[in-house]
Amino acid sequence: MLSNTYSTEHRVIDAVYQWLCAGQSAWLCTIVNTWGSSPRPAGSVLAYHPEHGIVGSLSGGCIEEALIRKLSAESEPSSAPYLYDYAITEDDQARYTLPCGGRLTILVERLTATPDTLQHIKAISDSLHNRQCIRREVSLKNKAVSVSAETGDMAGDAVVVSAESVSTLFGPVFKMLLLGAGEVSFYVAKMATSVGFSVTLCDPRESFLQGWEQEGVEVIQCLPDDLVRARFFDPYCAILALAHDPRVDDMALMEALKTEAFYIGAMGSLKTTEARCERLAQLDCSSDEISQLHAPIGIDIGSKKPAEIAISIMAEVLAERHRFLKG
Repeated sequence: MLSNTYSTEHRVIDAVYQWLCAGQSAWLCTIVNTWGSSPRPAGSVLAYHPEHGIVGSLSGGCIEEALIRKLSAESEPSSAPYLYDYAITEDDQARYTLPCGGRLTILVERLTATPDTLQHIKAISDSLHNRQCIRREVSLKNKAVSVSAETGDMAGDAVVVSAESVSTLFGPVFKMLLLGAGEVSFYVAKMATSVGFSVTLCDPRESFLQGWEQEGVEVIQCLPDDLVRARFFDPYCAILALAHDPRVDDMALMEALKTEAFYIGAMGSLKTTEARCERLAQLDCSSDEISQLHAPIGIDIGSKKPAEIAISIMAEVLAERHRFLKG
């Protein structure tokens, strides 16, 4: 079973590029600001084509329906980008059923298959395929669009709005590598996929992998240290050692601690963690590298139930992801 290696934003950009390559026009809509309770954060994107439908989302469905009606009703679609407000009045809130009185502003663009548009959409797609960050800036004055490499990872604001322009930051999907098949891994994988991680489970032990299957999760039987070196080494990776077996965990952790992964964690008691750190030191891991390890993994909630342990793990992983994003 293969994991979802593309983020929603990545799928939207690729869909737009395919439509433009076919000589067709498409709508690109981006949330640029939110107030109150909004289903999707700023930077979320949606693509719409009258024949191919919707890719991506701006809400749970109410905004999409209203937006399509609006775009379809335009007899002469504007080629100029513009900002559109939803749920600014009480009547709007009732009509669009945003939860808790939420409000949002959307950048609406009609993209046509010109060489310049194809070039800058392809530049975004290429950056995402290469797991790099890129910022797209749209002028609200003269329709000019530019893209530029973002060297500061995803630490910048997802969207920057001014009276003259809107810039949006695109970045790679976050990946999670789970070492060791088991109940905790099962629940962690289930939660991680629901919050935007591309999840891979690795275990070299055939008996542990028998019957282990979860939709949207890639399962690989191999030595995990080789997998870390090949695919899980950039800042958008989380590596979790959950096998509770030094033969599976230690060599992978030795490699993981030498990467730029934003989160590295290992399951075990305080005594197990102390012994693991001693073994990692013997494997030539420096004290600075070992200090990056979150162990015992997760927030201490005093539970021994796999599902609850998984919740504590994901709480810590998500906190570290948000800390990374904020720089």
